[in-house]
Amino acid sequence: MAKKAKKHLETAEKIRGVEDIEEARTWLKERGIEDIECVVPDQAGVARGKMMPAEKFFGGPIMSMPTSIFTQTISGDYPQEDDDFQHDPTDSDLLFEPDFSTLAVVPWASDPTAHIIHDAYQKDGRPVERAPRQVLRRIVDLYKARGWTPVVAPEIEFYLVKPNKDPDYQLEPPIGRSGRPEAARQSFSIAAINEFDALFDDIYHFSELQGLEIDTLIHEEGAAQMEINLRHGDPVALADQVFMFKRTIREAALKHDMYATFMAKPMTHEPGSAMHIHQSVIDSETGENIFSDEDGAPTRTFFNFIAGQQKYLPHVMCILAPYVNSYRRLVRHTAAPINVHWGYDNRTVGLRVPTSTPDARRVENRVPSSDANPYLAIAASLACGYIGMMEELNPEEPIAGSARHLPFGLPRGLLEAVALFEDCEELVDIFGRSFVSTYRAIKQQEFETFMRVISPWEREYLLLNV
Repeated sequence: MAKKAKKHLETAEKIRGVEDIEEARTWLKERGIEDIECVVPDQAGVARGKMMPAEKFFGGPIMSMPTSIFTQTISGDYPQEDDDFQHDPTDSDLLFEPDFSTLAVVPWASDPTAHIIHDAYQKDGRPVERAPRQVLRRIVDLYKARGWTPVVAPEIEFYLVKPNKDPDYQLEPPIGRSGRPEAARQSFSIAAINEFDALFDDIYHFSELQGLEIDTLIHEEGAAQMEINLRHGDPVALADQVFMFKRTIREAALKHDMYATFMAKPMTHEPGSAMHIHQSVIDSETGENIFSDEDGAPTRTFFNFIAGQQKYLPHVMCILAPYVNSYRRLVRHTAAPINVHWGYDNRTVGLRVPTSTPDARRVENRVPSSDANPYLAIAASLACGYIGMMEELNPEEPIAGSARHLPFGLPRGLLEAVALFEDCEELVDIFGRSFVSTYRAIKQQEFETFMRVISPWEREYLLLNV
């Protein structure tokens, strides 16, 4: 397994990422690339940007797009102005510089195409405070200033479903190679994964061509619900991988006449989908895990990190669960946590400490849903742990049994979560008032859009009864 992983990594290094524009020019020429997708992750984690011929890209790799690219809601609307919303009335341009380390082929494109992720800057060279990738960089820099290097490993759950061209119809599991949809729970079933062998072959192939590393693939609890685990590494690089994996999985599914969805709760009677984030911190000079001491015992810093997550995760819930639908996942007596208790190898709590060797001691944040923007979710999770270490907080006692019967410790809805975020001065100081105001305005606008839709529940129980 180690040799296979090493070989895959070597292949990835050859396929994806260069140092500068001259290497990029050679890289593209060797592969006959004709077009480049210049992409930027927006607040929802959606790929925005421009497509251009390769030669035009080299004629001026600095791209410009309007400021409003970071204020668009998931429905394509823009928030209404208010006293706190930092709105540019002229919608002037921002500058976007390519990160050449993210250059990769687009294996599903009909013509030879590459894509490259860009970072957002003001005209005077300052990073754009509201840009999700820059938000994550800022949190990572807080750790670096203390001589620490955060390490993360995301796990992303998603559903495969039949094509659904009318949103009024319920989603259904797709037909596998047996000719039948799944009718029962299939946790960790190899046979259930094999139902979609051709699809997963394409996912692995597309991933390899882009230099993306899949650690494991499993079948989760729900009907045609899958989970992909990524190898641990640098937070920005891993957020990039989740961002690109989502595109890859959707495109591979479409090729096989299916949809892949990262909605937190796509089907009424099936479990929700999560994005678990494993987190550890190493000393930048020694490379040692600061969560373990020389004798292998957990350090005070380890418990401070947990305590920070316990105290502040509820205040970043609007980032970890960013849509109205996200809160439908948080149901008592299911696999989704409803609180921020912690425990050793306990999957009923929001914060699980997996069994590991001292050098791999880590905290698994099980709260985020799979619909979260990976840049913002990782940033928010690391920020909570960072504040806990800075404030030297002490956690509650670990939960030994099930925490599913305990009271809710997380917000129950989007507006409550947004208010908690905006009112937390510690988090506003870290994320910046501009980002917090913009994010709050976007979420409030999305909620207003949701409120204009009459649900089947209302027609079922209110139409003739009230």
